Amino acid sequence: MGCFQTSPSNSWVYPTVILCLFGFFSMMRPSEPFLIPYLSEPSKNLTNTQITNEVLPVWTYSYLVLLLPVFILTDYARYKPVIILQGVSFVATWLLLLFGQGVKAMQVVEFVFGMVSATEVAYYAYIYSMVSPEHYQKVSGYCRSVTLVAYTAASVLAQLLVSLAHVSYFYLNVISLTSVSMALLVSLFLPMPKKSMFFHAKPNKEALEKPPGQDADLQGAQEGRKAPLQEPVTAAGYQESSQQGHPKPRNAVLRNLMQWFQDLKECYSSKRLFYWSLWWALATAGFNQILNYVQVLWDDKAPSQDSSIYNGAVEAIATFGGAMAALAVSYVDINWDLLGELALAIFSVVNAGALFLMHYTLSIWLCYAGYLVFKSSYMLLITIAVFQIAINLSVERYALVFGINTFLALVIQTIMTVIVVDQRGLNLPVRIQFLVYGSYFAVIAGIFLMRSVYVLYTARWQKEAQSPATAQSPTEPHSRESSHTLSTKL
Repeated sequence: MGCFQTSPSNSWVYPTVILCLFGFFSMMRPSEPFLIPYLSEPSKNLTNTQITNEVLPVWTYSYLVLLLPVFILTDYARYKPVIILQGVSFVATWLLLLFGQGVKAMQVVEFVFGMVSATEVAYYAYIYSMVSPEHYQKVSGYCRSVTLVAYTAASVLAQLLVSLAHVSYFYLNVISLTSVSMALLVSLFLPMPKKSMFFHAKPNKEALEKPPGQDADLQGAQEGRKAPLQEPVTAAGYQESSQQGHPKPRNAVLRNLMQWFQDLKECYSSKRLFYWSLWWALATAGFNQILNYVQVLWDDKAPSQDSSIYNGAVEAIATFGGAMAALAVSYVDINWDLLGELALAIFSVVNAGALFLMHYTLSIWLCYAGYLVFKSSYMLLITIAVFQIAINLSVERYALVFGINTFLALVIQTIMTVIVVDQRGLNLPVRIQFLVYGSYFAVIAGIFLMRSVYVLYTARWQKEAQSPATAQSPTEPHSRESSHTLSTKL
């Protein structure tokens, strides 16, 4: 740690290595692809109905309740304490999974894992307080990649242990507990940041600004863009500009909350950012819901007690396929401003089709195939969405936008859970749930198909309106004004 403090040129290396180790051990959880079969075993003796309608919904509710308070606490506490809290929550989750019994105990598991999910923001935010802007792309790429590698490796290991060595699901959870305990231990060695993005931000000259395209690596996309919609504004920089028109509140928390509100208002005033964020929130809500209940569907199609299951292999292939799809975005040269909504519509149709297949088929292999298509296409689109939203925003602004998008996704997911899954709602069987989710993505596809038709029609109208305008003489200002107005609107 002394080397970290005395060697500024390499100051990013030590925290990056420690953070990557934390990410690897926290995601190296081979028990995860076989969670539902484990809970259905005689040792836990939970029915699919109990798991679906009483246990799993608790994660959604706790995640929603905890996300915003943890988001604020993360910045105020300067990340490291929240990363340690995540490590503690990981260990508590797997201790309860191993030794807890009954529905109530498993509901507590889901609540604690909701804390794990809510504190994940600290993992990705930490690097921006510890490294200089020129290293953002490299470091965030390392942190994202190591989690994908760990999750894929854990899924492969789980499948090999179950299929070849006939290891019980209990011992898969023991391995997971060992791994997350290592993550907790590693988190203690993280350096404590001296600043954060909002509450402990440095003066304006040291404020964090993001170079163009910096965040693309979060999901694997690197693609150049034209001039930004707006100049990046940092938290410290915004403090100065906001004081010109409004008195600065003395309370630091209130001041920062006002800054966040102003920044979000300015960001979402961009139609392009608004529609990409809308898709993000809608699709992520559906994606999280699928991930939460897909193992229950698989167990319904092919009960684990009566047949060989390949959940680990499917998760590994799906993650790898999604990563490759995300990487492919780097080599696609498309005018996303013009064709972005059309891409969202087309792939939302693909997602809907995959979910309908998972509902109607009686074959577990076709059900697996539908999941592979669904997860890969979602990861492809979320890569594009992350890039389109983040490319022109400062670190502070995209942290806020991503946080709000995630919160909105959770609100939508909670509404779906209450209506479709919860025993106080419709309490639908898992097969019917996937029919609902397929219809949900079909509605998303319809929304963005209509939006894409409007964008393409407007672009064509603008092109036709501009062509005669350029040929007119300077004595015809009306046509030029109309063309300028249309261009502004578009």
